[in-house]
Amino acid sequence: MTGDIEDFDVSSDWHVADPYDFLRRLRHERPVFRSEHLGAYVLTRYPDVRAAYGDPRRFSSEGSLTISRSLTRETREKLGEHGSFLSSFVANVDPPDHTRLRRSVSKAFTPRAVAAMEQEFRRLNEDLLDRLEPRKSADFVGEIGHEPSIKLTARFIGVPESDEAFVQAHVKDWFQLFLSPQPPRRQLELADSFLTYLDYVDRLVASRAKDPRDDFTSLMTSLIGAELTHREVVELISTILLGGNDTVPNQLGNTVLRLLREGAWPVPPDLVANAAEECMRIDGASLGSFRYAVTDILLHGVTIPAGALVLLSTDSAAHDESVFPEPERFLIDRPNAAEHLVFGYGIHFCVGAALGRLQLRTALDVLGRRLPDLRLVPGAPVAHRKSIVGRGLTSLAVEW
Repeated sequence: MTGDIEDFDVSSDWHVADPYDFLRRLRHERPVFRSEHLGAYVLTRYPDVRAAYGDPRRFSSEGSLTISRSLTRETREKLGEHGSFLSSFVANVDPPDHTRLRRSVSKAFTPRAVAAMEQEFRRLNEDLLDRLEPRKSADFVGEIGHEPSIKLTARFIGVPESDEAFVQAHVKDWFQLFLSPQPPRRQLELADSFLTYLDYVDRLVASRAKDPRDDFTSLMTSLIGAELTHREVVELISTILLGGNDTVPNQLGNTVLRLLREGAWPVPPDLVANAAEECMRIDGASLGSFRYAVTDILLHGVTIPAGALVLLSTDSAAHDESVFPEPERFLIDRPNAAEHLVFGYGIHFCVGAALGRLQLRTALDVLGRRLPDLRLVPGAPVAHRKSIVGRGLTSLAVEW
């Protein structure tokens, strides 16, 4: 990356793979930056990002996840009411709706429930490696990093095993449609896929209403009418499936790549938890969150006008020198690594954070023990997919 870049560019490789020189310059020179490419103001300093997360009265979440401004008119017409999908998801609303939705979702994410999933996730990783270990090589992204998380999430939600591949494919299409730039014809193809996915989740909710089981969908469906609406339940389930099928596996891929490049593999068991946090800090799967300015906001001499879109750059905040000394340096025992903002902060702190952390730690533990000589395939390309707010690898060739 050269030092003359003047704006974000989602279509460029550096935007996700190596934005740090650019972000450092923004923190030092333009901490409140108006990005023409994103159509948003960008906050880049840790204290400002953290404060904005904690101030929903000035930085509203309402509608902030519906990042569909790049869609063509034809695509919007095809989506119809679903062009504003996620409009009632817990991370996309403010109190009092947020308070009500989070209270309902939290019933399924108790410490006991999360801990109970650890052994299941460990077994899923062991089973996968039983099959793959004799091969001595694999694409980490396509063959190792995703499957255990996909299966754990499916069982948590109540998705039949026979439907796991269907859900994964359509979740990938959803991500591309709303959070990655696409040409007009491809948008229409992805819109068809997205509507098919919504119909599937809608039918899953309807089936659990008639035949409840011991899963998240049944628990949430039982709250329809009393605490939640049908649409809210569909959106909750759809978004949790996104996290398990996409965000958590992406973070694991980023983490393994970092550890291998740093010569830190396998991680000593007593350092796994902190290593996971440092990898989330330095290579977070989430690049930030959008908010809307409720009123005119004056910050560092710049007025963010009411109604403007604002990107809270957690990626930049995690590399803020005032909080993390030598931020580009990987320190496996960094004492404050967990102060990153990958899971957000305040009332919108990710409800699934404990489960995500558990999955990352468990995967590193199992993989490090089973594949202690894991290494990158020499000369194999490393590429990140293009995205507005997410960091993930398209593939990662490894051998052992």
